[in-house]
Amino acid sequence: MNTYDFSNRTAIVTGGGQGIGYTVAQRLLSGGANVCIWDIDQKLLDQLHASLGVGEDRLLALNTNIGDQESIASGVAATLEKFGKIDILINNAAIVGPNAPTWEYPVQAFSDVVHIGLIGTFMVCREVVPHMIEKNYGRIVNVSSVAGKEGNPKAPAYSSMKAAVLALTKSLGKELAAYDIAVNAVTPAVAKTTLALSQDPAFLEMIVSKIPRGRMLELSEAASMICWLATEENSFTTAATFDLSGGRATY
Repeated sequence: MNTYDFSNRTAIVTGGGQGIGYTVAQRLLSGGANVCIWDIDQKLLDQLHASLGVGEDRLLALNTNIGDQESIASGVAATLEKFGKIDILINNAAIVGPNAPTWEYPVQAFSDVVHIGLIGTFMVCREVVPHMIEKNYGRIVNVSSVAGKEGNPKAPAYSSMKAAVLALTKSLGKELAAYDIAVNAVTPAVAKTTLALSQDPAFLEMIVSKIPRGRMLELSEAASMICWLATEENSFTTAATFDLSGGRATY
């Protein structure tokens, strides 16, 4: 496993209490970064220092709701107060929503999925980016999904939201191209996360069957690509999408 140098860097990882976000936080910490994990599950946050084996000098665990602008502003303020800057932003937090055909999909559930995964990601970027511009440095990685490229049946809200995250990435990346700020996205296939494994077993079997690799994405595989995109070495590529679909994606 490669080791990336994140010494003297500060990162925010949204939805970092478990799954891909947690594994990314592990890799960032192992590379020397200071990390602020945002999550809305206080039980997960309470366990982070012990499970990650890192003290309060390098890890800040905040109960932050990315669906709420005031909560985001408070999270950014607390991160800056603790570490003085924000170099890396991993937008990982999202909700999956129920599985149902589009014509039967609950309107409120659709709205909730889009509000957290898309509008929440937008609001976090809106709050963090000015601080990166001030320092002329930043690395933003938005966790989208292969569903945003291909669309999953019976997941119209999640597919639409993740497609919009790709467009947001391209827009923001172009806006920030004159700075040393890279904005990229990854499109994982279904990974071994709590959220994914909580879905209907028949639905899960269907989406795994679409992956030529014939298996789910390992969290460590996702973290490897995400963390490289967050390094200083990734100094040219921006507004791009990096595939993590195991061969499923057609573009």
